[in-house]
Amino acid sequence: MSATPVDPLHALPIRLNIDDSDSPSDVVDALFLGRFATGEQPYAHSASLDRVKPRATLLPPRATVLRAARDGDRSATLAEGDGWTLLISRWNRGADVTVTAVTAELAEKVVGQATDGAADEPEPQPENVTMGFWYVSPRRGPHRTTRQISAGTWDEVRSNYTAPVADAMDGLMKTTPEDIAGRLLLLHGPPGTGKTSALRTLARSWRDWCQVDCVLDPERLFSDVGYLMDIAIGEDDGTAKGRWRLLLLEDCDELIRGEAKHTAGQALSRLLNLTDGLLGQGRNVLVGVTTNEDLERLHPAVVRPGRCLARIEVGPLTRAESVNWLGRTDEGLGRDGATLAELYALRRGTAPTSVPEQRGADADGGLYL
Repeated sequence: MSATPVDPLHALPIRLNIDDSDSPSDVVDALFLGRFATGEQPYAHSASLDRVKPRATLLPPRATVLRAARDGDRSATLAEGDGWTLLISRWNRGADVTVTAVTAELAEKVVGQATDGAADEPEPQPENVTMGFWYVSPRRGPHRTTRQISAGTWDEVRSNYTAPVADAMDGLMKTTPEDIAGRLLLLHGPPGTGKTSALRTLARSWRDWCQVDCVLDPERLFSDVGYLMDIAIGEDDGTAKGRWRLLLLEDCDELIRGEAKHTAGQALSRLLNLTDGLLGQGRNVLVGVTTNEDLERLHPAVVRPGRCLARIEVGPLTRAESVNWLGRTDEGLGRDGATLAELYALRRGTAPTSVPEQRGADADGGLYL
């Protein structure tokens, strides 16, 4: 039998200063650190759940609750058992479970008991695809969460793209792991042409063999080596079993334009190293980048032969294609056609608010707000 543990309040080797800006949950978080800080329980293990079943307590067998606090959507529970202490932090549907214990094996075991069967997976829908989202959390560091994203089939959305783009996308949507020659997927073109929509459809087309993850803070990814390593080497959703991963980096103009080496430091080099350098060796990782830049302004190292799995310029539909898409002619349709965003606006009968044209002002007097 282990010795009777000291209450967390008395185990803290530091003095806590509490004022009216601190919540009960903050106090619970601080008390949890006591036995770990003194070395009484020197090992810690944790797990995160994106969705927890409504009735799951996350308490392992024979747990004794010491403190419990709820602040709006967030709650914190402090519990203990023989040789271990547990902190449960819950918010909305997600939760973090952290255990300190007298041995590493015990800490890992208790976390497993607390989370066993607690994860709640939404009922899969045929039109949905699971996408991951990476970001750096101030409290937890690099973190990944998942969501079910609605995406149409390629046959359903093919008419959203001008003929040359649709032809290029035909082959991309049918790509299999055996077809992969380059590791970089580049979609470039004006805003509103449907680059992001194409990537959602691609995620659905590839979902049997590729997990698609969107990096929400790409500018930090390639400036923070630890974050990059967590994403490049970390295993999620079965990628250790041979599944590929596609990391999506949206609107990365500064990273891959011609002067990127000067403005972004080592970020461009790290991107290229992930696609076909030492960092990417042995990893089933693809990188998808969207940008509004013209091809001529992109860094030559990005677009060199052999590096890109696909390099597609996504442009507006022609006037004839736009008329066919709308099913009618429209006064707001320009002679050169329209982007996908413009077509949806015309279909809804809406248009961006603009400053009325001023006589005698510059030719570009209509400014979108």
